[in-house]
Amino acid sequence: MATPRAPGGSAVPESTARENTASGDRRPGAHTLRSGPGRLLVWFYGVFTVAAVSRSAAQILTRFDEAPLAYTLSAVAGLVYALITLSLVRGGEGARRVGLVCCTGELLGVLGVGAWTLAEPSAFPDATVWSDFGVGYLFLPVALPVAGLLWLRRKQPAGEGGR
Repeated sequence: MATPRAPGGSAVPESTARENTASGDRRPGAHTLRSGPGRLLVWFYGVFTVAAVSRSAAQILTRFDEAPLAYTLSAVAGLVYALITLSLVRGGEGARRVGLVCCTGELLGVLGVGAWTLAEPSAFPDATVWSDFGVGYLFLPVALPVAGLLWLRRKQPAGEGGR
């Protein structure tokens, strides 16, 4: 049996090749992001996607004029969560890079919006997903991007300083 090769011609570890072939996906490293702790991240980000998108959609459709900034920021959070979920499910190097960018953006958003809601509460007549650093969601909005960044960094290909 021939050793599987990545697009650049380098050999693919046998365990990765077996995992991808068994799942029907022949891309090297395609599912490594959603294995182990990655599965938990996929679950949390999936739940947060549904929660943030449905909440913001209902708020935007029924009472947008009450707190347009808050509802728009919640919609943005939902879209970021969706992109992270998709990148974790898709796997592969390109998806890992998208996940890193989105988790970094999410962390900056949570910290920025969290500080803004504390410094100028009058700007937010209603809460966002990221208000007060995610207090309404048990601070998971600030913990998830940290966990996501650690996981995505850990899954970096060996040639780029990862494991």
